[in-house]
Parts: sequence; C-alpha cells; structure tokens
Amino acid sequence: MSNELKIPNCVGIIMDGNRRWAESKGKPRIEGHRSGGEKLKEVTKWVKEAGINHLVLYTFSNENWNRSPEEVSYMLDLMGKYLTEELSHFNKEGGILRCIGDLSRFPADLQEKLKHVEKETAGNPGPHIYLALSYGGRQEIIHAVKEIVKENPKVEDVTEEYFAKHLQTYPMPDPDIIIRTSGEMRLSGFLPWQGVYSELFFVKTLWPDFSKEEFVKIIEEYGNRDRRIGK
Repeated sequence: MSNELKIPNCVGIIMDGNRRWAESKGKPRIEGHRSGGEKLKEVTKWVKEAGINHLVLYTFSNENWNRSPEEVSYMLDLMGKYLTEELSHFNKEGGILRCIGDLSRFPADLQEKLKHVEKETAGNPGPHIYLALSYGGRQEIIHAVKEIVKENPKVEDVTEEYFAKHLQTYPMPDPDIIIRTSGEMRLSGFLPWQGVYSELFFVKTLWPDFSKEEFVKIIEEYGNRDRRIGK
C-alpha cells in the first residue's frame, strides 16, 4: 500500500454472511460463526498494517436475539471463548478493545469477560477495536435521549457535540468508511448517527471469505474519492 495513500482514521464493518457461508459448504451454521471469528482476527492485523487507528465491528445486533435459542447460546459462548483465548493476541498486536451496545442483556459471566478485556487492553498503543454487541442504532439514540433528559439541559445547550457525547460509541470518531460483506446493500441499524458522511462499500463476498486484497482495494478507492461533505 502506497505511503502517499489517504488512509481512513476509522473503519466500520458489518460482518455479514457467516451462516450462508456455512450452508454453502454443507456445514452447520455455527461453523460459519467460528470461521467469522477467525476472519475478524485477520482483519485487525490488516487494519494495523494499513495504519488505521480505529475499527468498529458489528458483532452482535439487537436483531440477533431473535434467532433460535441454540444459535444465540452458541454465539454467546463463542464470544466469551474468543475474548478469553485471543486476549494475549490482542495485547501482542497492541489493540485496545472496547465493547459498545446494550451489554446488560448478556449473561453476568460474559459481562465480566467484556469488562476484563477492556481493562486488560486499555493501556495498549492501538489500534482501537470497538465490538458492537447487542447493538442497534435506534436503541443507541433512544438511550442517548434518555440520558440527556435526566440531565435536563437548556434547549440551547443541546448541540450535535453535546448529543454525540451521550452515544455509546463516544469518544470513537465517526467512521470514514463502512464496509458490508455478503452482497446486502443496507446498513441494518449500524451507526446511523455516526455514519451520515461515511463512504459506503458493499462487497458480495461472504464474511469468512473476505480477503486482504478486497480490503486493500477498498482503502485505495477511498483514497481516490473526493469527499466534499456538502461543499
């Protein structure tokens, strides 16, 4: 990747296609989630190599709770196992892990693991890795409104900056890029406030097959785009 290339500061990824990937290979759906977790680890390395400072991953959405109890249970178990087993890897790579979303819906032991990885990686140099867990954009905005109402501010004090400080992602910068794999061309509630000026990239590849070549191509295309943002 050229040193002169404009590199995004923050990249968001909707990691879609785990179940379809497994079905296409005649494997149980749960194997798709496991392979998706391995891909996540690869992508964090690509991000570091590219010099990207922030990566936010749509890991578990509010809608995921509507899946079968068996699949949800497996996903939560996999999440806890992944965080425990890969903690040393993230420390080695210098990653700072942060979990965002309605974490209160998770079992108590998983909540403790989430807090533990945040604490254990807080002193690392970066990049910052945000895991959007039990996350939904509308839920996040409603949560921010409720927090603001509690503070009872003056009307003139409620600015965009004031509102943003009450979002679950704060102080994460707004994503310059949002990538969605699997061919679906919608954001599905991912960062509706933060992503208003994000460059959008939709790729047909299912998440476990997402390649470094595709990732680099997206970064290069972003570098060539003229982001006028209303000008």
